[in-house]
Amino acid sequence: MTDDQWAEGDVVALKSAGRPVVLVPLGRGPVRVGDEGVVDLTAQLGRAPGGAVSWLGREYRAVRPSLADLLGSVHRGAQIVTAKDAAHLLLLAGVAPGDHVVEAGSGSGALTIVLAHAVGRSGHVTSFDRRADFLQAARANVVRSGLDDRVTFRERDVARDGIDVHDVGSVVLDLPEPWAVLHSAHEALRVGGYVATYTPTYNQLERTVQELRHQGFDDVRALEVIERGIQVGEGGTRPAFEMLGHTGFLAAGRRIVGP
Repeated sequence: MTDDQWAEGDVVALKSAGRPVVLVPLGRGPVRVGDEGVVDLTAQLGRAPGGAVSWLGREYRAVRPSLADLLGSVHRGAQIVTAKDAAHLLLLAGVAPGDHVVEAGSGSGALTIVLAHAVGRSGHVTSFDRRADFLQAARANVVRSGLDDRVTFRERDVARDGIDVHDVGSVVLDLPEPWAVLHSAHEALRVGGYVATYTPTYNQLERTVQELRHQGFDDVRALEVIERGIQVGEGGTRPAFEMLGHTGFLAAGRRIVGP
């Protein structure tokens, strides 16, 4: 598949002005879209994104889904990492195209999708979870996003058994006890690689940061991301009264000591 042509198996975002995006896997013949009916995108195969599609009496454009589109399609089971936190985790973990990233745990797969999107086609994500039901839900969401070829899911309790892959660029931990994995994360990372963690409480954050320092990570930092929208109107633009406040605390460190 090239960036400028649709290929079978791609995920198409159908967008009509003023309406939510509809994600459809591209195949030959009619494809059922939830309870809304069927759509046939066969004519898009081999064409460039942006083509017109008539469906249910409206005109849509067939475009490549954005990361926000993909996250909007996630079926939630476990609580997901919000977009504001996921974006900053990418920065803290130093995730780049072509990287091999380890994630634990998989949850509903929302953060997995963010990581898979960030590493690109030449990168890979190994996602661990101790619960088979979470792995199943995460895998289904990642398949729906069309990024499943970039992700390997594994059932493993990394807090107990450790991370058994090495020379990775980043380790991202969304676990109740990330401190229990930090020694193993240090061993899994290549020199210069980062670990980043997501925890909801102060007690978890404090213990995590203490263990980051104990394990010899450099550039240790902790923070919280708070998001507030802006109500824009002519002559009356102001901050929104409500904001997306506490969702979780982020912490990170970098491995600089070699074997």
